[in-house]
Amino acid sequence: MVPVMAHGAGTNPGISFRTPATRSPASTSPAPASISPTQTPSSPSHDYNQPLSHFMSCLPPNDKVVLVGHSAGGLSLTQALHEFTDKISVAIFLAAIMLPFGFPTEDTTDVVADVHHEMYYGRGPENPPTSLKLKEEFQREKLYHMSPVEDSILASMLLRPSPSMAFKTAKFPGGEKVINKVRRVYIKTMHDRMAKPRRQENMIRSWPPSEVMTIESDHSPFFSAPKELCSLILKASASI
Repeated sequence: MVPVMAHGAGTNPGISFRTPATRSPASTSPAPASISPTQTPSSPSHDYNQPLSHFMSCLPPNDKVVLVGHSAGGLSLTQALHEFTDKISVAIFLAAIMLPFGFPTEDTTDVVADVHHEMYYGRGPENPPTSLKLKEEFQREKLYHMSPVEDSILASMLLRPSPSMAFKTAKFPGGEKVINKVRRVYIKTMHDRMAKPRRQENMIRSWPPSEVMTIESDHSPFFSAPKELCSLILKASASI
C-alpha cells in the first residue's frame, strides 16, 4: 500500500519527498504519492482541499489508502477523515495541524502582518491580504535548518504563497465518533522551529491519537531525515 501525502501550505509536490526510495531504482520501499492543495490566492477551505477530495472520490469501492498530512496539510487530512472515513486505513499527521473540526470559528478578519512573512493583496491593497509567504531570509531557519543545503535551496525556489482564506475558513462539521473510527498516528518533529514541539504536544493532548511517534528532524523530515521518516510511515502502515 503506497501512502498518499497531502502537502503543507506553499509546498511544491515535485520536491517534497526525496527519500532513499526515490534515489535508488533498486529500492522496494515506495515513497508516498503526492497531492498538492489548490494554491489560488483566495481559495476557501473546500476549494483548497479539492485535489485530495477528488482523488479520494475516484478510489475504487473497496480501496483504502494511508494518508499523510504535513504541516497545514493536516487540515486537508482532517476534512478527508470527515468525508471519506471508510476510505482511509490510517491517518498520519506529520508535524501537522490536528484539529477534529478545524478552527472553532470562521475567522474573516485581517491577517496580522509579522516580520517573517510577505503579504500578497490579490484583491487590492484596500482589502485584507489573500495570501502570505515566509520571507526568503527566514526559510532555511524556520523550515530546513537540519536539511541538506541543496534540498533547502531547491525547496525555497519552489515555495509558493499560501492562501490565507483557506486557513481562516477551515471548519469541518460532524461527529468525533465517526472520525475516531480511523486510526490516527502523530509524528512529532523534535527540532521543529515552525510547528514547535510544544504546539504539537498541545494538539496531541486536545485530540489524542492512537499512537505518537517522534523523529529527530526539523519541519521538513522528508529532507532532513528521509530514511527515518520512511521507516515510521511504514511502521504506522503495518500496524493497521
